[in-house]
Amino acid sequence: MIGTLGATGLPVTRIGLGLAALGRPAYINLGHGSDVSGSTDVAALERRAHAVLDAAYAGGIRYVDAARSYGKAEGFLASWLSERGLGREDVTVGSKWGYTYTAAWRADAEVHEVKDLTAATFRRQLAETRSLLGEHLRLYQIHSATVESGVLEDVELLEELAALRSTGVLVGLTTSGPGQAETIWRALQLGRFDCVQSTWNLLEGSAGRALAAAHEAGWGVIVKEALANGRLTDRGGLAPLVEAAGRAGVAPDALALAAVLAQPWVDVVLSGAATVEQLQSNLSALEVDGAGVVAELDGLGEDPSSYWEKRGELPWN
Repeated sequence: MIGTLGATGLPVTRIGLGLAALGRPAYINLGHGSDVSGSTDVAALERRAHAVLDAAYAGGIRYVDAARSYGKAEGFLASWLSERGLGREDVTVGSKWGYTYTAAWRADAEVHEVKDLTAATFRRQLAETRSLLGEHLRLYQIHSATVESGVLEDVELLEELAALRSTGVLVGLTTSGPGQAETIWRALQLGRFDCVQSTWNLLEGSAGRALAAAHEAGWGVIVKEALANGRLTDRGGLAPLVEAAGRAGVAPDALALAAVLAQPWVDVVLSGAATVEQLQSNLSALEVDGAGVVAELDGLGEDPSSYWEKRGELPWN
């Protein structure tokens, strides 16, 4: 299960654990509120995060992905690594900068995070990340880079990223929105990055060709939101997926993850599990013939603009 992140040599596993749903009391995954019901104070959510991290480690996962905007995710990860006595060679850690968490631990906050991709934010958040994760940090990524944001043309920021890269920390970017492919192509032209993390799933595959090109260039490729924030689980109720999962004898989430793992350009697909049970179901994707899934469910794909519009309407819960 251990491989490398593209040509970087950084050790990763085919399935990684993303902490977006474990570091704060609210997220946009379908049914998230019921997943964490009764355990949303800081101490209880930290225990939940540790339990899922324990299950992930026991299940063979060795890549964990956090972000400054995921509430206390970096802190929860840091305390888990410390308490379990795990070093940077035991677990590969990536994180992201660019959004600031603003919800003050409230699920009903009007604004949960604020985006700012300036060099000043990078410097502040890198210091914050390092104060928590220290030498564990192996990959630092721009959170939701877009062409429109101008982040890929910011000379001051690009120099800051190059300086970080020179210390041995890999530098990457994540993408979101219907223009993901354009962002990846532009980043490839710059030649300043080691890794890209993008949304790709049975509903939204528009970034596929660009991700394949990134892989061909030696970049690491990480796929996020493989379950479309819960739309590709049993909670989403998509009949073709549910029926295909029944025939395969697995849950819909495992089938959807297997479809991602079948792409030859994918190094890591992230599980966004908020419970141990969800994580274990996700891990069963490793036993599924994903290539057959892609062929069988090709018709599920949506227009990218429509997909991202629907995602933008998902409530924080």
